[in-house]
Amino acid sequence: MAQAYIIDGKAFAEGLRARVGTASVGFEARTGRKPGLAVVLVGEDPASQVYVRNKGKQTLAAGMASFEHKLPAETSEEDLLALVRELNEDPRVDGILVQLPLPAHMNEQKVIATINPDKDVDGFHVVNVGRLATGLPGFVPCTPLGCVMLLKDKLGSLSGLDAVVIGRSNIVGKPMAQLLIAESCTVTVAHSRTKDLPEVVRRADIVVAAVGRPEMVKGHWLKPGATVIDVGINRVPGAEEGKTKLVGDVDFASAAEVAGAITPVPGGVGPMTIAVLLRNTLVAAHRNAGLEFDEGAL
Repeated sequence: MAQAYIIDGKAFAEGLRARVGTASVGFEARTGRKPGLAVVLVGEDPASQVYVRNKGKQTLAAGMASFEHKLPAETSEEDLLALVRELNEDPRVDGILVQLPLPAHMNEQKVIATINPDKDVDGFHVVNVGRLATGLPGFVPCTPLGCVMLLKDKLGSLSGLDAVVIGRSNIVGKPMAQLLIAESCTVTVAHSRTKDLPEVVRRADIVVAAVGRPEMVKGHWLKPGATVIDVGINRVPGAEEGKTKLVGDVDFASAAEVAGAITPVPGGVGPMTIAVLLRNTLVAAHRNAGLEFDEGAL
């Protein structure tokens, strides 16, 4: 059997960022200001610092205004909440993202709940979770929305397809299932306690792996020709001593021999996350300004 088609998330993300950049220029021409994204980083977590730096660069490259707030780890929860409230009221800011994880003395849910849902471009606020569940316009977490974009780009209509989402997190698994339901898929949410997980996965036309276990999903689990979206990012020992490598939740080598299409790690879902964040910020800017905008054009 031929090797699976490799879904190039990096290339799709570049195209999405370019479309966002063009639309941002149009927004500025209509309103006299750039769409604005505020990112709040508390503490010195190295991975978060790299991620925030990349967000800032890509925000500026897309013709948007970037507002970065870096706070020391010992910042009080009340001071963080006060900053979020300020950003809620700032007319230059269309999207607010508080980088997770937060220091242990802070209540993440309380902080997220303080963000104005119409500026919650991460889609984590309970209001936006409810909007997604009931089919109302809101904001959807960036990673699952990026996954749906990749699926529709490869498959066209997803209507009637059998989908299995492995993982039930609030950030990926649950919103992914809701998005696939909205596309008229038949959706099963599986997880570490699912009985006979390989058999459940084997009936799926679409498999989304977001379980956080390196190379757990094997090729023999898959229906031949299935489309596989690997959300996992796991660092494991590399071939050379002392070196590491990134792998997904899917055993790529065996899965690529059975699947019809598959996302690689790295270079698949990962690049989509920041690109979709910029897309959400652009949508928020138009909604906040009361402007009509064809969100489907992105």
